[in-house]
Amino acid sequence: MARLTLHPDSIVKLPRHIMLRHDKLRDRWVILAPERVLVPDAIAVTVLQRLDGVQTLAQLAEGLARDFAAPAEVILADITALLQDLADKNFLIETEPARHG
Repeated sequence: MARLTLHPDSIVKLPRHIMLRHDKLRDRWVILAPERVLVPDAIAVTVLQRLDGVQTLAQLAEGLARDFAAPAEVILADITALLQDLADKNFLIETEPARHG
């Protein structure tokens, strides 16, 4: 399988068999995958909750920049690194842009 390399125009999401869930018993978020569990930090959870399979990474960064009053280019670099790490572990898939018309 070829490595997924992310860029500002990438559109990614969690595949069906991988879920972001809140563990109420331990009061923390987890990423559940077959035979694997990751415990993301609060920033990663915020980013993962916004992955909709529609927005590009650049659009996602712009929204986060507005919400957190931070430079979009810094956020883009940070979320690209975060999501690339998850993609390298096969926790993300790339989707195609929606076609209109």
